[in-house]
Amino acid sequence: MTSRLAPQPWMTAPETVAVLDALEKAGAEVRFVGGCVRDALLDRTVNDVDLATDALPDVVVAALEAAGIKAVPTGLQHGTITAVSSHRPFEITTLRHDVETDGRHATVAFTDDWEADAARRDFTINALSMSRDGTLHDPFDGEQDLRDGVVRFVGDPRQRIEEDVLRLLRFFRFHAHYATGDFDAPSLAACRALASRVPRLSVERVWSETKKLLGAPDPAPVVRTMVEIGALSSVLPDPIGVDRLDRLVQVEQKAAVRRPDIAGDAIRRVGALLPPDEKSAGEAARHLKVSTVERTRLIAMAGAVSHPPDLASDQALRRLRHRLSKETMVDLALVLWAESGNEEPSAAAVEIALDWTPPAFPLSGQDVTALGVKSGPDIGRLLAAVETWWIAEDFAPGRAACLARLRDALDG
Repeated sequence: MTSRLAPQPWMTAPETVAVLDALEKAGAEVRFVGGCVRDALLDRTVNDVDLATDALPDVVVAALEAAGIKAVPTGLQHGTITAVSSHRPFEITTLRHDVETDGRHATVAFTDDWEADAARRDFTINALSMSRDGTLHDPFDGEQDLRDGVVRFVGDPRQRIEEDVLRLLRFFRFHAHYATGDFDAPSLAACRALASRVPRLSVERVWSETKKLLGAPDPAPVVRTMVEIGALSSVLPDPIGVDRLDRLVQVEQKAAVRRPDIAGDAIRRVGALLPPDEKSAGEAARHLKVSTVERTRLIAMAGAVSHPPDLASDQALRRLRHRLSKETMVDLALVLWAESGNEEPSAAAVEIALDWTPPAFPLSGQDVTALGVKSGPDIGRLLAAVETWWIAEDFAPGRAACLARLRDALDG
């Protein structure tokens, strides 16, 4: 029996309808694919809307432009065009079948065969497609797998991984986000047998998948299995702190009861997986090629474990917040909570981090020069001395009091 999903707001939104109408006017068949179908079936929030079509890329571009919709050739060699309708992007990919694979990249040919396109997908839950009227097309029983919380490969798991080793990491990522029980045994066996091939992938692709995995509600059990089979050995240094990650996830969940604005965070979680020393964290950050902001967070978390900051009073917490970004202070508070099991100081630190904004220091170099001090190191030294006093006074003195303190420093 063919399933049909009742129309959803994202399906009938004007920007979506405009894209569908443009392609159908050109004689193309178009269906929803990917995450929007999975999440709609599970009654989750749909964010990105991806489409597949039997029309060739040049036909897609012409149809969109004829309808006044911007067409961006984001992946033309693989048949992918991004339509921008009312400022919303829609990724549209022409149906394909594999001609040749090399373990990472595939040479593809375009086709009008929907089942052939579905057969090249990695997992049954990714082989689903849906017509605009909500009719579900499900050649590999993906809907049942989705309902049952099972992630399994289309066809032979080993063959699918040998075609593209990245699918091994995607298997664990999708399991973390969609599975509700044990691993599919044949799929896990294939991953175990081929885990040694993961280092052939670029660290950027491995990290991208790992980061998405760590954004799952509770990634620790999946990460533990990945560590056991060696799937993360090319990404993270030993020892990989799965127990620390497990504790951190539990703490994040407890903190979210008090503060719903606290959520599981991939960078914070990778910080729990790293050895708790700043040098190792810095080296791992460079290896992973994370951003400068992310690297700062990872090093700060490692330092907090090896040299815990003072969380004993609100004044100490305000001093810490003055020194750290809101995000980094939340990281430190939750990591320390997970390490010590001591909830109250860390919970108070979270409150300060989220609710208190450090005031700006009232003075600048111009205030020093206005008192006759010539340009040079004395300006910085004097400002630092007054700022240290201002911080010690719990940020309470205003501009007039700080200027008076500055004059006293000059007279002294």
